[in-house]
Amino acid sequence: MKRWCIQELISWKNNPRRKPLLLLGARQVGKTWLAREFGRLHYKNVVYVRFDRDIAVRQSFEQDYDIPRLLDTLQVRSKTQIEPEKTLIILDEIQECPSALTSLKYFCEDAPELHIIAAGSLLGLSVHTGTGFPVGKVDRVYMYPMSFTEFLDATGYESYVEVIRKRDWQTLDTFHEKYVELLRQYYFVGGMPAAVQTYAETRNLHAVRRVQTALLEDYRNDFSKHATDAETHYITQIWDSVPEQLSREDKRFVHAEVGRNVRAPQLRGPIRWLEDAALVQTVSRVRKPEMPLSAYTDGAFKLFFLDVGLLAAKCRLSPSVILEGNSVFGQFKGALTEQYVQQQLRAESGIAPCYWSAERAQAEVDFLVEVDYRLLPIEVKAELNLQAKSLRSFCKRYRFTQAARISMSRHAVSSVQISPGKTDPQGHQYTLLDIPLYAIAALPEEMRNRG
Repeated sequence: MKRWCIQELISWKNNPRRKPLLLLGARQVGKTWLAREFGRLHYKNVVYVRFDRDIAVRQSFEQDYDIPRLLDTLQVRSKTQIEPEKTLIILDEIQECPSALTSLKYFCEDAPELHIIAAGSLLGLSVHTGTGFPVGKVDRVYMYPMSFTEFLDATGYESYVEVIRKRDWQTLDTFHEKYVELLRQYYFVGGMPAAVQTYAETRNLHAVRRVQTALLEDYRNDFSKHATDAETHYITQIWDSVPEQLSREDKRFVHAEVGRNVRAPQLRGPIRWLEDAALVQTVSRVRKPEMPLSAYTDGAFKLFFLDVGLLAAKCRLSPSVILEGNSVFGQFKGALTEQYVQQQLRAESGIAPCYWSAERAQAEVDFLVEVDYRLLPIEVKAELNLQAKSLRSFCKRYRFTQAARISMSRHAVSSVQISPGKTDPQGHQYTLLDIPLYAIAALPEEMRNRG
């Protein structure tokens, strides 16, 4: 399988100002595989150590930060000669050895010619962000579950990916029904590499669901391994409440729905724990659409799962419900679609979206994103219902000249004219980009192309 973020690793390798790289993400998203595959393809040799298994190497890093001595340890342990610029050093599960994490500062300062990738979980590293963390001495790459285009590539539809990348809307329109069919498959399978590989090899959805169920159980087991008993209780309640929270029309996370007598302060730490483990993603609400969006959040947020396939598995949605668009899908279809969209924005474009809603009103814009120092409001539709009253109201209120609507409809570009009224005597006009859900990877470039 291919992972598009290998291009980020190649850019890192070629950067003369590179620092040791932290490859971060949730468990089982493919960090170790990517680091080793990158080493195999782009280096003469690879030195690989894993701190949760190699006690001798861990003890060596805990002794001191003498770089020549540490390099001797790595060479002896791996039976490989380390050559600057030609050898990739992979320090895996680095969160298990805080001293190794701190050592990255000294590798950066004293041996910048070495190419080092440290892989680990966000959860483990967040504990060491104090004095021992190599602040300013590391680069970072974040890994997510496989995107829809990576799923297409892994399942034999490489040419379909190229059409999306080229934004060949005529060909996309010709194969529209096939893309929709493949997208529904992705809604079920999701982007966890083990699930995608199982589907690519077997085309057996029941086998895929067994993999997903095992992953969910593994994540749940991590709660008690890495959190206190009190934290585990709340973490589990939050984890179990996410599907129900997303099933409401207003998908804003409501603390009171987690459990009886639960208060917001009790959940802040557990929610942060899940974020640090990359098992959930928060999408914050902004009251004012200005840049940077992070400066205008108000504390409200939506909480999404790590992966759309895992969300479907946790809800025990059957293949027929997802693949056939069964009518009993109901309100949750919108939740699954929003889960997919925010996941693709992060994985394909590195975009962390926010959302907007009006005070004491029903108007809400599903996502608000920054692209090339411009803001773009996005309306998400699960199927072909293209009414977008909230988006229209938002563009009128804040005089936006460009907006996007993502749905199962085909690509289109239209000019929306808002007639003059009492509150807007001059009227307003904006360009609306209709982007098919399966072509969301093309959204940023389409926005740039349209000015």
